[in-house]
Amino acid sequence: MPASQPRSRARDRNNVLNRAEFLSLNQPLKGNQESRSSSRKQSGQAGAAGAQNSSPKERRQSQQLPEEDCMQLNPSFKGIAFNSLLAIDICMSKRLGVCANRASSWGGARSMINLLGITGHGIPWIAGTLICLVKSSTLAGQEVLMNLLLALLLDIMIVAGLQKLAKRKGPYDINPGLLDYLTMDTYAFPAGHASRVAMLSKFFLNHLVLAIPLRILLVLWALCVGFSRVMIGRHHITDVLSGFVFGYLQFRLVELIWMSSNTCQMLISIW
Repeated sequence: MPASQPRSRARDRNNVLNRAEFLSLNQPLKGNQESRSSSRKQSGQAGAAGAQNSSPKERRQSQQLPEEDCMQLNPSFKGIAFNSLLAIDICMSKRLGVCANRASSWGGARSMINLLGITGHGIPWIAGTLICLVKSSTLAGQEVLMNLLLALLLDIMIVAGLQKLAKRKGPYDINPGLLDYLTMDTYAFPAGHASRVAMLSKFFLNHLVLAIPLRILLVLWALCVGFSRVMIGRHHITDVLSGFVFGYLQFRLVELIWMSSNTCQMLISIW
C-alpha cells in the first residue's frame, strides 16, 4: 500500500489534464456555475414579473403571431391549382410571344401582326360606323348601325373598367400605342381587341346575310386578331380567352337593350 500511493501520486502529477490550465475541462469552476445559475434565476424572475404586470390582452397579442409571419404548410387545393394554371399561362404566353420585339424568332413579321391587330381596334371601327351612318339612307341600315355604335362604345367602357380593376401587366414589358391610350386599353386583362372582334363577329353573323365562306372568314379573322395580341407580347392566353367570353356577353347585352328604329331616328335627329 505505501508503495502504491507514491506511484498513484506520480501518475497524477504526470497527467496533463491535472494541470491548472486544463482543470476547466474536467471540472467546471464553481464561480462560473454560480454566475450562470444566478443569471438564469434573475432572467426567470424578470420574465415572471413582466408577465404578471402585463394585461391579459397584451399576453394574448404576444402569443399570436402576425398573419404574414405564419407559414402556410397546408395550402388549399384551389390555391395550388390556380397558381399552377397561372404559371402555365405565363410560360406558354412567353413562348408564343414570337413577335414581342425585333430580336424575337418572328421579329420580322411584327409589322404585319401589328397591322392585323389594328383591324380589331376600336377607333377605326367607331370612325367607320359613323361614316356609314351618315351615308346610310335606309331605316333598317340606320338601326343596325346605331346599335353597332352602341355596342362599340359599351365594349370600350366595359373593357377599360375591367382593366382598371385587374391591372394585370402583359407577359412582356411593351408600352401601349397611341390608339391604345385613346381607348384606355393599357392593361392586359381582358384583351380589348379579343372582346371587340368576338362581339363584332357575333353581331355581323346575326344581323347580316353572309355566305358560308364569308362566315368562316369572319370567325377566322376574329381568332387571328385575338391571338395576334399574344404573338406581339401584349396579352396572355387567358387574357385573350377571357376577352372572347366578355365579347360574347357584350353582344348578349346589346341584344337585350336593342334600340328600335324609332329610338334610332330620334337620336339621329338630335345629332
